[in-house]
Amino acid sequence: MKKIIRNGTIVTATDTYKADILIEEDKITSIGLNLDRTDAEMIDASGHYIFPGGVDPHTHLDMPFGGTVTKDDFESGTIAAAFGGTTTIIDFCLTNKGEPLQKAIETWHEKSKNKAVIDYSFHLMIGEINDDVLQELPRVIEKEGITSFKVFMAYKNVFQADDATLYRTLLAAKEYGALVMVHAENGDVVDYLINQALAEGKTEPIYHALTRPPEVEGEATGRAATLTGLANSQLYVVHVTCAEAVEKITEARNIGIDVWGETCPQYLVLDQSMLEKPEFEGAKYVWSPPLREKWNQDVLWNALKNGNLQTLGSDQCSFDFKGQKDLGRDDFSKIPNGGPMIEDRVSILFSEGVKKGRISLNQFVDISSTRSAKLFGLYPGKGTIAVGSDADLVIFDPNSKRTISSETHHMAVDYNAFEGMEVTGEPVSVLVRGEFVIREKQFIGNAGSGQYLKRKKYGETRLIEEISHERNE
Repeated sequence: MKKIIRNGTIVTATDTYKADILIEEDKITSIGLNLDRTDAEMIDASGHYIFPGGVDPHTHLDMPFGGTVTKDDFESGTIAAAFGGTTTIIDFCLTNKGEPLQKAIETWHEKSKNKAVIDYSFHLMIGEINDDVLQELPRVIEKEGITSFKVFMAYKNVFQADDATLYRTLLAAKEYGALVMVHAENGDVVDYLINQALAEGKTEPIYHALTRPPEVEGEATGRAATLTGLANSQLYVVHVTCAEAVEKITEARNIGIDVWGETCPQYLVLDQSMLEKPEFEGAKYVWSPPLREKWNQDVLWNALKNGNLQTLGSDQCSFDFKGQKDLGRDDFSKIPNGGPMIEDRVSILFSEGVKKGRISLNQFVDISSTRSAKLFGLYPGKGTIAVGSDADLVIFDPNSKRTISSETHHMAVDYNAFEGMEVTGEPVSVLVRGEFVIREKQFIGNAGSGQYLKRKKYGETRLIEEISHERNE
């Protein structure tokens, strides 16, 4: 049935205005004042914003790590995402050395099959570069529509790739039209510091942060940016946490290197002191890179405001406190790294960003949705409200207040990292391709209704013109 969303205030990355939206099947077919169709369901959005559905560029659902598997899979994780106003996620597909890339991709297709309630795509980890991998990459891009590759500079002896692998991946990405992503920490130095701490009997969660100091993130970020410039390629730095990394990204962008930066809600509102909580509670806040000293929060907010960081990913990677996090009770290095963030990403950005005057309403939409859609080849189908775009829409109450809690969240995990935090603004109803997934704060979607998205190559949107404009300025 056709739908008309009436009386709401439409907000995109560039505009804010009152209008009605006509949805036919899965697309937006008209935007205007006083739209009226006798064959359409009328949906009143008075007093609410209408945002394009959030695009979360960084999730880990049903992912094996540290001897266990993340608690949230593609069903519980995407339901929670939908409640939070996210309608598209891009999850990380992990590969194994010596195995075809396609085998890993098929594993992730199987994980997500008949489970996701919102649309999704995959990034592909690159752990090695050889002739077999280089021959597969064009097929991965064309057949699977996977146009972003992740290289880990950390997790020595697990995921970490050497600089030659990163450089050759950058060269291949330039040739084939892909975006290279890096987890930027100096894994060799981190490994040394971890072993040193354990040898000295330092086993508590706080040492997770102290053995991954901001200097190792800044160094790796700068190194990745330098290699990107050398390769004349493109880079996206995930989960930026600190001033040192922001500085390196800013320096690279100022000299014309094509570098983009993402941060996450946890780094905007939580700090390193959380890891010092007694009774092993600090383990709830163990992820990598770690939380930083509180003053870094202002640096990150300012970088989002001035454009030196452009996106907000959740880095959703949930493990139960009891039964998973406690695997590292006597050894911080065995605490599974990650936290439950997918549901509260959008609300925290709105409440702490827009409501507190740190970013504008239009910047909020750009950071939570539009920029990721552009960078990762989903725009303009995703990430905006326009005629012809997918009807991925969030009807958002800007004044509703709620307290974040594991008692009320929709993730499968047994704790919430933002427990007790009051936020202003929340999604009321969420549509994916014209169908309600959340209606009046109730889930009415169906497992498996989410579609796998094949993405365009890097630069096949309006991105190239935007980069040129930014550099000319």
